[in-house]
Amino acid sequence: MKKIVFFGGKGGVGKTSSATSYGLFCSQKGYKTLVVSTDPAHSLGDIFEVEIGNKIKELDPNLYGLEIDPEDISREYIKRTKDEMQKTLSPIIIEEIERQIDAMAVSPGSEEAAIFDELVKIIDNYTKDYDIVIFDIAPTGHTIRLLSLPELMGAWMDSLISRRREAVELMKMSATGNKELHNKYLNDPVLNILMKRKEKYERTRNILIDSRNAFFVFVLTPEKLPIIETQKAITILAKYGIQIGGIIINKVLPDDISGEFILKRKQTENAYMEEIHSRFKGMILMEIPLFPEDIQGKPYLKKVSALYTDII
Repeated sequence: MKKIVFFGGKGGVGKTSSATSYGLFCSQKGYKTLVVSTDPAHSLGDIFEVEIGNKIKELDPNLYGLEIDPEDISREYIKRTKDEMQKTLSPIIIEEIERQIDAMAVSPGSEEAAIFDELVKIIDNYTKDYDIVIFDIAPTGHTIRLLSLPELMGAWMDSLISRRREAVELMKMSATGNKELHNKYLNDPVLNILMKRKEKYERTRNILIDSRNAFFVFVLTPEKLPIIETQKAITILAKYGIQIGGIIINKVLPDDISGEFILKRKQTENAYMEEIHSRFKGMILMEIPLFPEDIQGKPYLKKVSALYTDII
């Protein structure tokens, strides 16, 4: 059993319904399960027909939900960064630092960095309390940037730590004769913050690449673009050591259909199904049929959860 399971894929393929139905399956097997949505277009609450938000809410016996709002998390991330700087930096340079932080807030990747920081907190705080934590991640492009962050930010933190150490050495030399100031630089607060963050990112990366703890499930539909996008994403995440082995093929047309149009569509789908089984050979493959209505509410979720045969 994996402790942490990520569900991702192209927008509109049914990630949330797949993640929540899997969560329901795990909870019914007796595992205390938390489903976390990091997708800006939250539908976790819609599927369960309840308001969830950023506080953990019980959805069913042994099943809990949490929705992370990327915009709120980004604002909190920027505020937290400013607060840390105000505690450790001279007031003379804080104004300039804050300008740089505000510019960073609207730069590409800042939202993913904030979400990743929250993901780290969830892994640190909740994996002790829950048997399984399931992440319903935003569409594929965001997912790749998010899960590649431990590697990228680790290298960035190494650079920041190296520069700060050089600066501290210079400051210690300039403080010769001033024992109080010299001792302050011996235990530099900025360097301590950087080191703690680096340790946190490394710890999270080790969890994500450990096949005994974490696992990534891609959801796709039997269509050309989702297949291509999934293949590319799997190749990229594999480079970062993310364990991938699960593919959910969603919205598969039933075999007992009639009508010229739908039969033609089924022929096309069959060709894509063959391609999926060929491209992703050796991975866990699971099919979820196309239902006549939207998957919404516990009765439909239970229908989907009944299709799972084992805990990943």
